[in-house]
Amino acid sequence: MVLPVESVASDADLPEKVDVVVIGGGIIGVSAAFNLAKKGYSVALLEKGKVGAEQSSRNWGWCRVQGRSLPEVPLARFSLSCWNDMERDVGRDVGFRRTGLLVVTDDPKELAELEEWVERAQPYQLDSRMLSPAELRAMLPDAAGSWLGGLYSASDGRAEPLKAAPAIAEAARRMGVTIHQGCAARGMETTGGKVSAVVTERGRIRTSAVLCAGGAWASMFCRRHGISLPQAGVFATACRTEPAPEVMPGGISTGGYAFRRRDDGGYTVAIAGAGRVELTPQNIRYAWKLMPLYRKRRKKVRITIGPSFFRGPEASGSWSFNEVSPFEKIRIFDPPANMDLINKAMARFRADYPVLADIKVAEAWGGFIDSTPDARPVISAVDKLPGFFVAAGFSGHGFGLGPGAGRLAADLVSGDAPIVDPHAYRYSRFTDGTKLRPSSWV
Repeated sequence: MVLPVESVASDADLPEKVDVVVIGGGIIGVSAAFNLAKKGYSVALLEKGKVGAEQSSRNWGWCRVQGRSLPEVPLARFSLSCWNDMERDVGRDVGFRRTGLLVVTDDPKELAELEEWVERAQPYQLDSRMLSPAELRAMLPDAAGSWLGGLYSASDGRAEPLKAAPAIAEAARRMGVTIHQGCAARGMETTGGKVSAVVTERGRIRTSAVLCAGGAWASMFCRRHGISLPQAGVFATACRTEPAPEVMPGGISTGGYAFRRRDDGGYTVAIAGAGRVELTPQNIRYAWKLMPLYRKRRKKVRITIGPSFFRGPEASGSWSFNEVSPFEKIRIFDPPANMDLINKAMARFRADYPVLADIKVAEAWGGFIDSTPDARPVISAVDKLPGFFVAAGFSGHGFGLGPGAGRLAADLVSGDAPIVDPHAYRYSRFTDGTKLRPSSWV
């Protein structure tokens, strides 16, 4: 189902020329547009459907540094500071609360991994710490679960996905960004081997810089221009419950499910890491590079055959600039919810918290999480095509990293000093022989 994401006003007319065109109205794209406008650039933001309507509104809403792969920690820390100042910066409450986030486990191997992460993360001086069973019982007095330990980060928190991207987009619009919803980018024109324009379904915009923040659709867009971007999507499912008693103000991930408290008094609930991969031309094309990621997640991910082979972000296809593109055929990618996963997650949730024995599901939805081979995003120029930049492949981390990732992308487009070292996110790692392996903590 299409979630009730808050609406954003659109501009009726395309500008003839801008400094930067941003493709994609998810949280990465709107954050980049906002930061580019702050730097004084003229920006047009193109969204084939509706701002924030795909994965930016379908995620858990966690904003965390805890458990990140170490190269991501600096960007995650910067993003958390952005979340902290978000209401001041965009003029609206996006639901961010530093409520703390917790991972609990009854698996000795996972407990050892949590302890190892805390040890390895010490140079960053984070507030993440291990909790004993007694400390967990004190923190979660309503819990019936018995865990060996947990990892707790008091400064991490949560925000509301239905509010965040639209609020940032409206702030960007007030700063002069033109926003064009229901307007797909069909491709780019070049002059002298450099970006010179973007062709949309409504016309052409001259520009010397394009940032593709198209989420799961980014690889298809890149492929139209001979640029290889290895991505694979996983169909995921989550739900929200009706209002219920509070057992934790933040969020908890266990081996079987995860939840977070919502501002409406309910919970967002999902099975952590579980999902379905449909065979598609795109993931077959990149199968060799993606194999380590598949192996790491094989216990929780099913591989199936479905309509995605012929239609959707990973289907094959070619199109000219004067014909309808795949981006126009699916304005909002809206996979169905997997109610089996919802029922399993809710059964475990109710069992662990008897006070929630009667809690009911109010709404369930599907999502599509695009991943790279090393489960790390691309935030980078693409040297093959001067003037073209990518911010995609966030591998389930995009919402929490969104504000910082948008700022980093804006720094790279503008040529300013980047807020963090961008080396870990470089596009060239897919072509320079770098060994691509997903971290134990992603």
